[in-house]
Amino acid sequence: MFERYGGFASVSKIVMTFYDRLLDDDDVGVYFDDIDLPRLVDHQTKFIASVMGGPAAFTDEHLRRVHAKHKITSADFDRTAQILASVLREAGMEPADIEVLVEEVQRCAPFIVTERA
Repeated sequence: MFERYGGFASVSKIVMTFYDRLLDDDDVGVYFDDIDLPRLVDHQTKFIASVMGGPAAFTDEHLRRVHAKHKITSADFDRTAQILASVLREAGMEPADIEVLVEEVQRCAPFIVTERA
């Protein structure tokens, strides 16, 4: 999937659009106050690339460690996944590929969500 959709160049554009939407969102935008956005975009690009079969990898423990301090609720995690799916559709990804990607992101929820809403 990573190569089929254009590799890091395409993933980077998707992630930039994704963060533009997140920052503008009334529910989840607050999580990104005082965040090193270029660093975050770099990490997220690698994460999405890895989910698409690209050359990066993240452990569940790494995801838990970097997200724990943010106290992310399940509702906000779900909102973020919805925004990602929307951005992927707009980027022209096939519905079956979007489903695979969103399912993999959802699989990570126990390592990212720390507060149930």
